[in-house]
Amino acid sequence: MDQQLALFVTSVGLSFVVWGVVVTRYLWPALRSQPRHRALQPLLLLHSFRFIGLAFLVPGVVSPDLPAAFARPGAYGDLIAAVLALAALAAIRSPLGIGLVWVFNVWGTADFLYAFYQGLIGVGLEPGQLGAAYFIPTVPVPLLLITHGLAFRLLVRGEDVPTAGGI
Repeated sequence: MDQQLALFVTSVGLSFVVWGVVVTRYLWPALRSQPRHRALQPLLLLHSFRFIGLAFLVPGVVSPDLPAAFARPGAYGDLIAAVLALAALAAIRSPLGIGLVWVFNVWGTADFLYAFYQGLIGVGLEPGQLGAAYFIPTVPVPLLLITHGLAFRLLVRGEDVPTAGGI
């Protein structure tokens, strides 16, 4: 593994650790006792910022050498996730809203996993090709993947509000 890739993987890994601590200590305790629709709202709102993935298409933000096979699916997959998150948020109190949360959550998770696969294996992305967009997979993506996990947990839990419990 070359030094650039080692630094990138280290950054992503440490971000997962730090966001895991933040979510475990602060976010999950605040959400777990809420009704499902209320607990999902801040998660959906957070994911509505996924339009930042469009930065992968902006010359000058990313290297001109950034493979389109990574940039286009990453950018548009994130944009679709943001729109789905907003639609689910708007309809959250209805059965349609919960269905939209499921669609958003499956889509959003698959989009991130595909982007990591494409970047690391598919196109063999060099981290420097990300340019200023390097911060996207190293800072917000780990948090967003972790919150996808929380959303799945809330969806599977259903409407019942537990009185106690951990992650």
